[in-house]
Amino acid sequence: MRAGQMASTSSAVQAYCAINITDMAVRERLVALTGGQEKVAACGAFLVICGDERRHRLIAARAGTRYAGNLESFLVAAIDATLFAQNLSVALESMGYGICYIGGVRNDLPEVDRLLTTPEGVFPLFGLCVGVPDETPEARPRLPVSAILFDDRCPSDRDSLAALDTYDAEYSRYLAARGAAPRAWSEAMARKFSAAERNGLTAYYESKGAVLGPG
Repeated sequence: MRAGQMASTSSAVQAYCAINITDMAVRERLVALTGGQEKVAACGAFLVICGDERRHRLIAARAGTRYAGNLESFLVAAIDATLFAQNLSVALESMGYGICYIGGVRNDLPEVDRLLTTPEGVFPLFGLCVGVPDETPEARPRLPVSAILFDDRCPSDRDSLAALDTYDAEYSRYLAARGAAPRAWSEAMARKFSAAERNGLTAYYESKGAVLGPG
């Protein structure tokens, strides 16, 4: 946790928290809520990483001032929480543990909210499985650096697509080596973004006090 806290944080606001799920009945319920991900219950530890504006709201109320939340404050909380979680993950991996982020926590946030009784101003963002890995799989290949690092300006659409050809072949080979159906990364992304996912997120986060509209 201390290593996670040493991550950069915007203006020292530290707008995050982690909920350590120790109740196995809650873990089992989260398995269903995250889409049947059994590792949520089987892992050594499971954390729900949250953006946290609550303490700042409490400070403002105690000081007799208004907490002026907006999209920027929500983004700061989400970014702070993500930086914290990644620092935490690197520290855990340096100690020999394995981790897996669980975006499935956002599948049914109202139900997750009821299960965890999160207060206003606390926004569950994703889960984090931690445990001793029982295998050492090949790392999933990443885009080439040339596809994500640009000098002075972003490349043209044509050049951006051209940079993916070699990666598509590498990604397809990786899937085949894992015993999965081989397909290009571009094909997988086209399928993934052909329909919007988790459309209830705006309504949920706004119900918890986030301000996501104009302001």
